[in-house]
Amino acid sequence: MAGHSKWANIQHRKGRQDEKRGATFSKIAKEITVAAKMGGGDPGFNPRLRMAVDKGKGVNMPKDKIDNAIKKGTGELEGVDYIEIRYEGYGIGGAAVMVDCLTDNRTRTVAEVRHAFNKYGGNMGTDGCVVFQFKHCGQMLFAPGTDEGALMDAAIEAGADDVVTNDDGSIEVITPPNDYMAVKEVLEAAGFKAEFGQVTMKAENETELAGDDAARMQKLIDVLESLDDVQEVYTSVVLEE
Repeated sequence: MAGHSKWANIQHRKGRQDEKRGATFSKIAKEITVAAKMGGGDPGFNPRLRMAVDKGKGVNMPKDKIDNAIKKGTGELEGVDYIEIRYEGYGIGGAAVMVDCLTDNRTRTVAEVRHAFNKYGGNMGTDGCVVFQFKHCGQMLFAPGTDEGALMDAAIEAGADDVVTNDDGSIEVITPPNDYMAVKEVLEAAGFKAEFGQVTMKAENETELAGDDAARMQKLIDVLESLDDVQEVYTSVVLEE
């Protein structure tokens, strides 16, 4: 990870997302509803729902909002039918971008996503144009100073795929996507609490941007993330401070 700080980039991104907490509640509620509809309303038997509820709790989402979202998914409360769509494209400097959406109106969503790409210096591509550049996995990031040896032993024992120490001293634990919650719980029981964690699409190779290019790329990401139908934006870019 020479040339940039993984820790600083993740913290910066998390901070920007926390600033949008109200919108975050709405998007997590959508994910909870879809997860409950697909796999049932019991998080103990529905890993996707368990992750969505955990994400909600992580940003202090009120319990009643979580419960109502589950009930909309199971049909106990009236809700909206959402479909999942992924759009792919390119940002500044050819950086790969994937945009995951939950929507009740495909026509509206594709128009808004395409407009954001076009207006802010990117361009939408065809299905499959960048997805091969990403790995679907669980990712946990631990602060610099964490006991590397002990964490590695615990993570491998828990079923993690890999443990990576970055140049800045932060440590990443990579898991199979379906095992993320189980590994996270084992590590927490062993005293290791990640500063940041999620099931994500992790870029296999990164594109570093600085200066005006970094600012333009950040604007594109912010605009995409602000769209109501967009759940997650994944990108290969690393923005230099």
